[in-house]
Amino acid sequence: MYGTGIAYVITTSTSMRAIQRSNCYHREGHKASCEYGDAIYMLLFGAVQILMSQIPDFHNMEWLSVIAAIMSFTYSFIGFGLGVAQVIENGTIKGSIAGVSAATTANKLWLAFEALGDIAFAYPYSIILLEIQDTLKSPPPENKTMKKASMISIFITTFFYLCCGCFGYAAFGNNTPGNLLTGFGFFEPYWLVDLANACVVLHLVGGYQIYSQPVFAFVEGWFSRKFPSSGFVNNFHSFKLPLIPPLHINLFRLCFRTVYVASTTAVAMAFPYFNQVLGVLGALNFWPLAIYFPVEMYFVQMKIGAWTRKWIVLRTFSFACLLITIAGLLGSIEGLISAKLG
Repeated sequence: MYGTGIAYVITTSTSMRAIQRSNCYHREGHKASCEYGDAIYMLLFGAVQILMSQIPDFHNMEWLSVIAAIMSFTYSFIGFGLGVAQVIENGTIKGSIAGVSAATTANKLWLAFEALGDIAFAYPYSIILLEIQDTLKSPPPENKTMKKASMISIFITTFFYLCCGCFGYAAFGNNTPGNLLTGFGFFEPYWLVDLANACVVLHLVGGYQIYSQPVFAFVEGWFSRKFPSSGFVNNFHSFKLPLIPPLHINLFRLCFRTVYVASTTAVAMAFPYFNQVLGVLGALNFWPLAIYFPVEMYFVQMKIGAWTRKWIVLRTFSFACLLITIAGLLGSIEGLISAKLG
């Protein structure tokens, strides 16, 4: 969850910078340099998250989740539409089965492994599935509602991933940028590219909180149990400001959450490499959280015996995913080191 917060800081700053670059290209022409740093945008996003992090807990975030979901659909439709329009304008499908060329076979393998890590990051919600399920009302049972919601969301998400990925590659071939909306395959209509990136920013403002709130709850709960008599940890102080409801401030919450946000921002500023960081985080999270633990829990819950057919199939599946995870992690780390040294 901490790593996802770092990835969201990087992604948000990339989209904010892309808005500035898009306007520059529109004014100065597509050949203009229009190079801008991203540190200021990371700091700005961090400042916003320090304020947003004072939301008490997961159960007070329904409105933020709704806004994030609407923004996600908006920029996904825009990316999909721009890809289709570019393919139609080109009059041909670019790219090849072999994919992007590399100087050596080893470089090609590293790129393929890094891509596996990026794909593994595509469904990070599995690490907060139980937290989301805990907010649902019953009846019907929360697990049945969550199963239905998961199936629908996976189908919709996969549809957009395939459409944006396939049409993006068909539109730009081997020159396809790592991020369609910020890599400037698309220059016009600039206002639509700006709108899509603004939606990404608003989406990730909410997304950062969704992945951070479980960490906040865990740490603050642990300290509260460890130091039950500490006023710094447990006492709340009320402040009344004009035109808004009273604010209830807990000093430990304020300090811890501020330090947490500041640390994710600092790490992101040290490693501001979009695809490589996503690959590392995706590979680290994928096998243990999305494959290993669910499979082990299924064995216990369904009382699957060792060396039965189902046991062998699931063990083989888990081991294959482990190999993919290791390959993705190695490729992404190599890419991160190369980007940092380069």
